[in-house]
Amino acid sequence: MQAFSPLDGALLVDKPGEWTSHDVVAKVRNHFRLEKVGHCGTLDPMATGLLILVLGKATRLSERLMASDKVYEGTLRLGETTDSYDADGELVETRPVPPLTVDDLNRVAAEFLGDLQQVPPMVSAKKVAGVPLYKLARQGKEVVREPRLVHLYTFRFHDLELPFAYFRVSCTKGTYVRSLAHDVGERLGCGAHLTALRRTSSGRFDVADATPLVEVLQWDRDQLGTHVIPLLKLRGLE
Repeated sequence: MQAFSPLDGALLVDKPGEWTSHDVVAKVRNHFRLEKVGHCGTLDPMATGLLILVLGKATRLSERLMASDKVYEGTLRLGETTDSYDADGELVETRPVPPLTVDDLNRVAAEFLGDLQQVPPMVSAKKVAGVPLYKLARQGKEVVREPRLVHLYTFRFHDLELPFAYFRVSCTKGTYVRSLAHDVGERLGCGAHLTALRRTSSGRFDVADATPLVEVLQWDRDQLGTHVIPLLKLRGLE
């Protein structure tokens, strides 16, 4: 029978803004002197919320855990477009924002429900011929990006304080919420970009059960072990 360590499993981290998912993985690996650490689903540096880390022998489950559906809460700013489709990018254009209501936004949001062919933004980690798009974008290059099929289960706006609008979306893995914000702005005719994004759930895991990274980094290895979801239990939660 294969033996498992108390550190073979998953750790639910509440990622802070301005950190990449890779930054979190590297920090946790180095802090706890772990050999193998991975993550299940990249969050942009601006985004916060649930990041599932897999430790030790659980790294073999990363692809299956990554395939789970996701839920996000976000904010978009109407009237401005950026090259990355979010607030980390360069301002491209400003346009006047027409009088709008939450109902107006939800009528547009409903048009995106179901299967959706989504084009990745140029400023993204998506690779073309082995080169990340963001590296090409930094060189001033723009290439044709193949759309990919995603699915939106729900997409609703719940508040509006012009020029900001607040929404919640549940979707399949690989959905670019930045692209969704951009496309909503184009459909409205005024442009928009994402200013905040928080992942609240991934599959059966919820951010309410995650620990902020700053707290995780105050633990020792024994404390870490008490928070790891064991590999055998993890298999039943896929």
